[in-house]
Amino acid sequence: MSESASGVREMTVASAFAGMRSVTPVVFKAGCPDCRGRFELAASALRLAIGATSRTTFYSFTCPECGASVRKPAGERIVELLTGGGVRTLRLHSTL
Repeated sequence: MSESASGVREMTVASAFAGMRSVTPVVFKAGCPDCRGRFELAASALRLAIGATSRTTFYSFTCPECGASVRKPAGERIVELLTGGGVRTLRLHSTL
């Protein structure tokens, strides 16, 4: 770090990120109801849709083993875990 003429400390990008470690990607355990396969999926393989009610809130993915489109309900805890893990989220709005 260095100090500017105004007395403000300046920081380089290298010093700002010094000591940071790499981040382990988040993976989620999932299962397919069609082929009964069990596997781990990266956050990028999942989609979360948040609706107005618990009936319209769900997550979805494509089974890596059989290719089936899977859609499962997502309660509050699942929504919290998926959003915290970086899963892309779509908010569904009513057209009233």
